[in-house]
Amino acid sequence: MNMKALVTGLLLLGAHTGAAALDTRASLQWSEQLGAAPAGEIVAPSTAQPELSALSVLVYDQATGQPLLAKNASLQTPIASITKLMTAMLVLDAGLPLDEPIAITEEDRDTLKGTGSRLAIGARYTRGQLLHLALIASDNRAAHALGRTYPGGMERFVAIMNRMARTLGMHDTVYVEPTGLSSGNRSTALDLAHLADHAYQNYPEIRQISSSGHYTLGTQRVVVKKKRRAARVYYRTVAFNNTNRFTRADDWDIGLSKTGFINEAGYCLVMQAQVAQRNVIIVLLDAQGKNSRAGDANRIKDWLETNGGTARHAGGYTSASRT
Repeated sequence: MNMKALVTGLLLLGAHTGAAALDTRASLQWSEQLGAAPAGEIVAPSTAQPELSALSVLVYDQATGQPLLAKNASLQTPIASITKLMTAMLVLDAGLPLDEPIAITEEDRDTLKGTGSRLAIGARYTRGQLLHLALIASDNRAAHALGRTYPGGMERFVAIMNRMARTLGMHDTVYVEPTGLSSGNRSTALDLAHLADHAYQNYPEIRQISSSGHYTLGTQRVVVKKKRRAARVYYRTVAFNNTNRFTRADDWDIGLSKTGFINEAGYCLVMQAQVAQRNVIIVLLDAQGKNSRAGDANRIKDWLETNGGTARHAGGYTSASRT
């Protein structure tokens, strides 16, 4: 039985007490290896440490189970659309037909932040299309519709999001809705590294979708309305770019990706990548600007490529509090 099947079985049984067994590699290695360091300090073996703008950072070596770089890695903070990784996992775990049409309704409209969407109210998309749009374009209506149509509805969906977090040992994580628009969705870089590693190891669909640079819905009927003019109907190819521009970059080898942003969370990024012949998970939370987030990721990549084999593991970190 693989890890995905085991976790799904435990969730169906409501057995979140199995978290420690499922999290053996990460919890034992990370908790024993990480000692104490001043709050907010980047911990890494090289003196040429990258200067990073993100409030919380974790770089994790998947092969060894060791953290390579840590900064406020246990600080709990809003996570914005990184939430959608958990949303996608639960949709796939449920085994719901991906070709089933789902209508976008008024319930899916964003009333928290007032964000827009290219998915019109009343339009119908397959569950598979909504999964692509949630992960690639970070569309909030798509993610909300996926949670709303889950067996048992939204309340059960959110309850299982939190149960899955406990099962994976994400003890500093809480979810209140499936999109990330609410600042009540909170986690840590440490917990999100657990989540991304688990998703990468057990969900090939999420790997394939989230690492794609583009996605198209094909030719769609588009109604354009302008003031004092009659509505006009066009048929256009509707295409979306991945919100992580590194998925379209030749110098990055991305295996899994999700970005996020709301004012309370800052700019966030969780991704799996191969850098300097290492498979790593990179978590950046609360960077002050989209370009700062990308700059942090590039500085981490340069640091790993420069240090090579000397970037073994972080010496430690302590939790920090937001002031």
